[in-house]
Amino acid sequence: MEQIKNYINGEFVGPNSQRYLDNYAPAYGKVYSKVPDSDKIDVENAVAAAKRAAPAWAAVSYLKRADYLRSLSKKILERLDELAKAEAHDNGKPYSLARNLDIPRSATNFSFFADTLTHFHGESFLTDATTARPAALNKTDHTPLGVVACISPWNLPLYLLTWKIAPALAAGNTVVAKPSELTPYTAFLLGKIANEIGLPPGVLNIVHGQGPVAGHELASHRDVRAVSFTGSTATGQKIAQVAASQFKRVSLEMGGKNPNIIFADCDFDKALEMTVKSSFDNQGQICLCGSRIYVERKIYVRFRDALVERAKKLKIGDPQDPTTEQGAVVSEAHMKKVLSYIELAKTEGGKVLCGGARADLGDTNGGANRDGYFILPTVIEGLNWSCRTNQEEIFGAVVTIEPFDTEADAIELANSTRYGLSASIWTLDAERAQRVSREIEAGVVWVNTWMLRDLRTPFGGVKDSGMGREGGVESLKFFSEVKNICMAVTK
Repeated sequence: MEQIKNYINGEFVGPNSQRYLDNYAPAYGKVYSKVPDSDKIDVENAVAAAKRAAPAWAAVSYLKRADYLRSLSKKILERLDELAKAEAHDNGKPYSLARNLDIPRSATNFSFFADTLTHFHGESFLTDATTARPAALNKTDHTPLGVVACISPWNLPLYLLTWKIAPALAAGNTVVAKPSELTPYTAFLLGKIANEIGLPPGVLNIVHGQGPVAGHELASHRDVRAVSFTGSTATGQKIAQVAASQFKRVSLEMGGKNPNIIFADCDFDKALEMTVKSSFDNQGQICLCGSRIYVERKIYVRFRDALVERAKKLKIGDPQDPTTEQGAVVSEAHMKKVLSYIELAKTEGGKVLCGGARADLGDTNGGANRDGYFILPTVIEGLNWSCRTNQEEIFGAVVTIEPFDTEADAIELANSTRYGLSASIWTLDAERAQRVSREIEAGVVWVNTWMLRDLRTPFGGVKDSGMGREGGVESLKFFSEVKNICMAVTK
C-alpha cells in the first residue's frame, strides 16, 4: 500500500496532519494507495517554497527555461509505458488511450511551450515627435507574476496538469499544483521526474488533497498571483469569487454540454465514426464530449440505429487490456451519479436505446473487475430540449439523440444550455458550415472532425463553460505581467 507524498521544495514529504485519503483503482473497486489529506500548513509550506524560488527562477534565461521544459518532455516519453499503465490504473481509462493520447500529449505540452517561449516577445511602437512632445519608443515587456496555482481535474490527469504547469514555468513563474485527489499518481511521478532532471527546488511544488481544503487554501492564498483551474462550474464559481476579492488573475475551464450537429449532407460514415468517439471516449469523461446529438430528420433513423449498433459493440473491460475500448469511470460516487441521470431521463420521458445500466464483467479477467465501476455506453432518445438530462452535465458515457428539421432549429437547440465549451458540425456545405459556426455559442467549433487540436490556437469556453483562454501565446500572456516602457528619443 504505497503512500503518495507531497512534493515541496524539491523533497517528498508527508502531510502535516499525517492524515491520508484512500485512493481507489476504479477498475477493481479497491484501495491501492494513500493520498495526502493536505491542509493549510502544507499549502503554506509549498507557497513559501515557491516564493523563495521565484526570484532566481525568473532570472533564469528563457533559453535555459526552455531546456528544462524539453528535459521534462524527454523524460515523460522515456517513461511512456510506466506512466500510461499508472494512468489507466489510477483513472480507469483504457491503457491504449493513455499511451496514445494522455501521456504523449503531456510530453508535448512541455516541448510545445519550450518552443513557443523562444518566439514569445513584446511589441514595439515608434511614436513620432510633435511640437508638444519628443519622439519616443514604446515597447511592451512581459515579466513573471511570481507564484501561481495550477488546479487540474481527474479526467485527463497528467495531460491537463502539464497543460497548465508548462506555460507557467516557461513564463518564469514558480508553481504550486494541486491535482485531483481521485487521480494523484501520475502527478506524484511527475515530481520524481522533476527531481531527475534537476529542476531547482521550489520551482515546481505539488500538493495533494481535497478541493474544499487544500484547493481552497491554495486559491485564496495572498501570495498566489494567479489561478489556472479546470474542473466543475460550481468549483470555478467559488474560485472566481475568491479571486475577485483579491484582484487575482484567474483562468477557468469548466463544464460542457456540447452539441453534435449532423446534417443530411454529411459524410455519413465519418460522422458516425467520430460521433462514437465524441460520445464515449474516456467513458464520456471529457469536457469536450458531444453529449447532445442532433441529426437532420432525413437521416435520423438511419444514423440513430447505426450509432446504437456501434455503441453496443464497444468492448468494455480491464483498462490494462490493450483491446479494451471502454474502461471504468473514475469512482463509485461518480458511477452512481451517472446512473442516477439515466434513471432521471426515464422519468423525463426518455427511451433508453442501449446501455442504461452498470456493466457486469463477471468472471472475465479472473473476476478481478467484478467490483469495478463500469457503465454500459448509453443512448437515449425522446427527451425535450429543456429537461434536466439535456441541460445538466452528466460527464459519462451517456448521450441523448434527437432529430431537427431546419438549420435554425439546430442552432437554437445547440445554444439552449448555459454551457458553451465546444460544438461539432457535420456537413459538406462549406457556406453552411461557416454560417452555423458563427451562430453557435461555443469557444471551440469543429467542422467535420472532433478533438483536433492545434496547440497554438486559443482554447476555452463561453457562458458557464469558462473565462479566459489557454493555448499558445495566450497561456504565456496569462502567466505574465505586461508592462509598457516609453523611452523618449533624445539626441
